[in-house]
Amino acid sequence: MSLGVTPFEHESLPGRVVFGLGAVDRVAGEVEHLGLQRVMVITTPSARAAGNGIAEALGWRCALPFGEVRQHVPEDLAAAARAAATESDVDGIVCVGGGSAIGLGKVVAVASGAPLLAVPTTYSGSEMTPVFGITGAHKRTGRDLRALPRVVVYDPSLSVTLPPLATATSGFNALAHCVEALYAPAVDPLVALQAEEAIRALSGALPAAVAAPGDLTARGWALYGAYLAGSAMAVAGTGLHHKLCHVLGGTFGLDHAAAHAVLLPYVAAFNAVAAPEALACVAVSLGGRPEAVYAASQLHDLAVATGAPTSLAAIGMPASGLDQAAELVVAEVDANPRPVSAPDVRHLLHAAHDGRAP
Repeated sequence: MSLGVTPFEHESLPGRVVFGLGAVDRVAGEVEHLGLQRVMVITTPSARAAGNGIAEALGWRCALPFGEVRQHVPEDLAAAARAAATESDVDGIVCVGGGSAIGLGKVVAVASGAPLLAVPTTYSGSEMTPVFGITGAHKRTGRDLRALPRVVVYDPSLSVTLPPLATATSGFNALAHCVEALYAPAVDPLVALQAEEAIRALSGALPAAVAAPGDLTARGWALYGAYLAGSAMAVAGTGLHHKLCHVLGGTFGLDHAAAHAVLLPYVAAFNAVAAPEALACVAVSLGGRPEAVYAASQLHDLAVATGAPTSLAAIGMPASGLDQAAELVVAEVDANPRPVSAPDVRHLLHAAHDGRAP
């Protein structure tokens, strides 16, 4: 007898989420609830005020304030942070800021086994995933449940100082989680619901948050979308798009969120023929017609509407590196709905570099 529902397996990841205005004031209580006595507080410069406030609220439990954070977690910084955590005998980590602070916290958590509490101030969504990365000559990523925060505290008020450009690009980072989750190897009906809801929330909130940075309603919806986006990607996995962003960021030093904003429409166009149902869902969730072919242009239009960059050239990618990037990406892609070849990726990257309509 048919159940009417496609059989699936869904692995719910552990973790607690505290969401709402003023939620930042609950961080010290969450740390105490976890039984932590010597906490490392990792803070990005842009979130210094929030990080200082949290450290003050922690009082004697704050054993190690750590303010050096860089994108893509360079090997030397990862080593320094791990050594500092060991020397201070920390038993927990609080990371405050965007994906760079959370990424460094993950690396320390994986090495030390100390539980992680994340307070995101951007919309990357990485706080909901057990994925971490370290960059040497190239960026290497891994998956480890020790990298998954035990608690994530979302407070929309912490993101009102996020500049319009960072609001738009980090929002596209979250949108990329949604788009790839809908066609990733482990997608299931629950993941699809999360991803589609996240796309609706993000696409509705980002233009308002860019136009009026102090709009707490828009900021709240954007954070909600980021939370769902990260949760969906954490279960479903990723494909070509994330490999492209990791290679371009780790090898050529491009801003990670900006790379997401530029590349997502092009990857959506590339995969539309192989994942028509998934990209049709993206198109509908963006408010368009239920046809895969429209997803890429809608994503491009959203980037334009929010002031996000639309070409690799605009974010500093040298044209001389495109062919090398294509070879590196093809060597790393292990799952994508459409087979990936070096000529395909070169064509995609050259179009994205020039900013041609996807």
